Amino acid sequence: MTFASRARCYVGSECQIRSTRHVRLAVLGNSSLRLVKHAVALCLALAAVPGRASADEFKTPAISAVRVEWRTVLDQFKSEIRTWPEIADRFTFNGRRRLPPSDPRTMPALMQLNAVTLPIFTGINQSPVPVLLPFDAGMFLSARATGAPASLSLAQYQAGFQPAEMFRAGPSGYDAEFALAPGGMGLPQLTFTKPVEVQITGSILTYDIDDPSGGKGEPVKALAAQFPDLRRVIREGYVRYAFTRFGVPYVVSIQCLDSVPRANRLACREASVVAERFLKALRVAGGGPSRPRMNIAPDVVARPATPSPDFTYRPPGDILANTGYRGQGGHADSTVYAQIRFPIEQAPAFANSQSFLNWGDCFHRGRIPPPHAKGAAYRCKSSNKPLVYDESAAENYSYPWQDNFCEARDFNVGQCSSGSGHQGQDIRPTTCTLRNDGADRCIANRYSVVAVRDGVIIRSPKQQAVTLLINTRNEHMRFRYMHMNPVQLDEDGVLNDRRVEEGEKIGLVSNYMDFPGGTTSHLHFDVQVFTRDGWIWVNPYVTLISAYERLIGGRGREIITPSEPGPAIAKPNDPTDPEKPAEGGEN
Repeated sequence: MTFASRARCYVGSECQIRSTRHVRLAVLGNSSLRLVKHAVALCLALAAVPGRASADEFKTPAISAVRVEWRTVLDQFKSEIRTWPEIADRFTFNGRRRLPPSDPRTMPALMQLNAVTLPIFTGINQSPVPVLLPFDAGMFLSARATGAPASLSLAQYQAGFQPAEMFRAGPSGYDAEFALAPGGMGLPQLTFTKPVEVQITGSILTYDIDDPSGGKGEPVKALAAQFPDLRRVIREGYVRYAFTRFGVPYVVSIQCLDSVPRANRLACREASVVAERFLKALRVAGGGPSRPRMNIAPDVVARPATPSPDFTYRPPGDILANTGYRGQGGHADSTVYAQIRFPIEQAPAFANSQSFLNWGDCFHRGRIPPPHAKGAAYRCKSSNKPLVYDESAAENYSYPWQDNFCEARDFNVGQCSSGSGHQGQDIRPTTCTLRNDGADRCIANRYSVVAVRDGVIIRSPKQQAVTLLINTRNEHMRFRYMHMNPVQLDEDGVLNDRRVEEGEKIGLVSNYMDFPGGTTSHLHFDVQVFTRDGWIWVNPYVTLISAYERLIGGRGREIITPSEPGPAIAKPNDPTDPEKPAEGGEN
């Protein structure tokens, strides 16, 4: 028997077994064995004491680090540059081998490549993984050598893709977004009439999440020679192409709908044509060796010792009864994916349902009876919970918090048991003041929304979502904010590549969904982490609880009560079940 752990106990129910080294119990003396048994018994006894249960402990995520095969990168770049003999001799492929492998001077050709691409892709030399982009450095240098004007569009060297909408490299890898205009450079005419935006990420870190849909996808025969392990899959609203090169995971993705093409709706079948053109154009564009990384093991998250006098929350995964697809429940995830600043500037704030609480639209399942006046009583067809048609109802602005990550929405969410869900968490601001026009609606745009971390904005003009990209030595993740007014966001310059600092104001809690007043006054907030399948939505509920506790300086109390009864509903996989994920919906 192998004992690979030592017992460690903390006051306040923080009792865990932490791995340190392999020790065979057989070689322990009797006294040492007794000490180990006493330590384990003490931890178990503490865990059994009321108020010291470990069930409310929060943990950090497990993250894996990859080793980059830089010599293979060098060989790949050498083969690419040889197709342009007039400039190939500008690069030095014999490095100084006495230096540590992580020293960029061991590979001078890559240093020279970074010098070429750095003016175009700012910070490209900071990437610890090879940067693959649809940029042909050899063609670019050859054109310059033969007198091509410097003003020539970058699209000429990027297979028709426009200059990068966003490019950001950092300690964990790089992220980039390019756009292809309709009819760009020989591409078959698409039904979709807007530019198609393509994202690519390469990362030295991947998050180890419990992902039932992970690793799936179909091979792409047309690209098998270039990318032997390439997998194509449509999930969570994107067509994704995942592959490994030089030991590094890369994912190319395009947001789309698995439906028929329309002028204002990009279908995944058309997105795939663009993605495969993008993949064929990928070349080594930069990056360089860095010190090797270690895997990051989960750990217990520190929480305030002082109890909050009023902050309470229901357990993660405990969604309102009968608000999930096909009667499925939530996703119980006690992971704090990052230590963040709470996204709304001031407390109190209230995380709960928008669709299935007062004034909610019941996710278009129908109200009984249909509301006809302010304050009228009703319920959702799928739930017996009594509601009133009043956005300012006290329950909407009260504790306890409640998870709604897997609440019914028309979005594919692999972490939810039904396969569909909300993707994030809705948060109401401090209070609701009704408009003075007799409506039952809150006055919007009163409470500030802030950056939860230092990071970079991903957002094109007119888009309704603001995404904040985090790229540090130990993290590679994204946070998304919804329902702020896009006109105001454009005016305030909340756009691609803008750097923001933690706590910096980026907008106001509003009610915008396709138009002002299209939803209740709230902030939708979600978290995506990078995996070998690309950016995957994970439950942000516990991450928000942890952030809120730091904001208010007190530890919340978990409230466990029986779920309220609901009407009979169809069982999972029942062919008569009328619920089926559609092609859009409210976040």
